[in-house]
This record gives sequence, C-alpha cells and structure tokens, in this order.
Amino acid sequence: MTLDDPRATRALSNGTAIPVFGLGVWQVDDGAECERAVGDALAAGYRLIDTAQAYGNEESVGKAIRDSGIPRAEIFLTTKFYPGGKDARVEAEKSLERLGTDYLDLYLIHWPQGGPTWAWPGMEAAVEAGLTKGIGISNFSAAEQQELSKVAQIQPAVNQIQFSPFEYRQGLLEACEEANVVAQAYSPLGTGRYLDDPAVGRIAEAVGRTNAQVLIRWALQKGLSVIPKSTHKHRIEENYAVFDFTLDDEAVATLDALDTTHRTADAMAQGSKWWH
Repeated sequence: MTLDDPRATRALSNGTAIPVFGLGVWQVDDGAECERAVGDALAAGYRLIDTAQAYGNEESVGKAIRDSGIPRAEIFLTTKFYPGGKDARVEAEKSLERLGTDYLDLYLIHWPQGGPTWAWPGMEAAVEAGLTKGIGISNFSAAEQQELSKVAQIQPAVNQIQFSPFEYRQGLLEACEEANVVAQAYSPLGTGRYLDDPAVGRIAEAVGRTNAQVLIRWALQKGLSVIPKSTHKHRIEENYAVFDFTLDDEAVATLDALDTTHRTADAMAQGSKWWH
C-alpha cells in the first residue's frame, strides 16, 4: 500500500477495495450540518463516507451524496447494523431506503451486543440479497472476532475499532492482519481530546503539520483505514492533506509510547463496553 496517494486503498477479502481515508459522521446532526460536512468532504476528494443506523443521519448522508454529482460507484459507503434490532438483513433494507441508494459497499455490526455471532446470518443474508457488497464488524475484540470466524460462511472484511496513539490496540491490529481483516480506525483524534497533547504538538511542529494531521498519519502508517470526523470545512480539507509527508521512526516510536491500553487485543476497556 502506497501512502503518498490520497486515493490509496486496501484490498478487502470480498474482492473489493476500501479507501484508506474517509469521513465519519458520528455525532453529526441530521439535516444541514451533516449534508454540508459530507458535501465538503466529497468536494475535497474524500471517497469513503461512514455512517450508522444509530447515528440517525443516514438520510442526510444519502442526500449529500446525490447532491454531490459524483457517481455512486465512485463512493465507498458504509453503514452499521444497530444490534438492538432483530434482523440485520431487514434493517439493511431500511438503511438503503433512508440513504436512497441500491446497495452498500460495507455493512458492519456496530458492536457485539448479545454476543458476537447471533446477528451474522442476517448480515450474510444481506450479501446474498445484493444489499451490500461487504460485511464486517465494529468494536469486536480479537477473541470475539475469532469466535465469529469459526461459524461464519462469509468472513468479516473489516473490524472498525477505536484506535489512536493513546489507544494503540496492537494485539487487536495483529489479530486482524492475521485473519485477513482490515482494521479501520475511528476517533483517531480522540474526539478532539488528543489535539492538545504536548508530545503530539512537538512532532507536529517538527514536521510543519497540525496535531490532527500527525495523529491521522500515524494511524495510516500502521496500515489502517482512518475515518476522522469533522463538520468544519477547513478541518475536513486539512485532515485530508496527510499524503505528502511521512513520520520517521523516532516520531512513530514517540507516539507509540503514548498508549494507555497495554497494546491490548480488546476493542474496549471492560468498563467502556456500553452494551454490557
């Protein structure tokens, strides 16, 4: 994978490819704010948009994609099954209706509520019905991912996880790579919490970049697809400008040392698993 091209992709196990960079829209209000953010991202060159049933903004995402004038086939669109629902295939149909599109590029189980395997037959049925090209998981630990892989007819293509230098889930990343699952980083900026960190700031100053760009570049260099969220046009554009510099080994090691998870193979600290 070359990381000097904004259109860089990672091959997925289902034969498609996922962009290594995109926009996440968690906590973005449905309506004008979401439409504007997605529109600004697509205009800046983003081609991966990530939403979820639980976000409540699928309609705005779909409208912004249509209004962009960019052919649907050129955009990689992800949504996620809310595991409070009963049937992932049925809920995929409802998502497509809200999004105003015929298919998803990727459909994820948002978190492993009720266990890692029960929803998977519905996910596979969504593939068989042509509702989505790929299926995967989010917030699954290495152990949960392995449990699912034992019963899956179609293996998960992606595991979307909280990942940053402060949550450097190396054990989980290695488990994904071993299983041919692409890890995707959400909250690479710690929902803004890590933008004021002094170590990040020193590296940013040394390379002439913003703190956000340093955090995003670190995750890209670890081999992940990365989906930072922003609603501000200048930050959306700034976040995308991460393909023309590289963090050297010393900078990467400094960022690695910020980890607070002991390089865990779990997707969440026990007390952070909101579905328990």
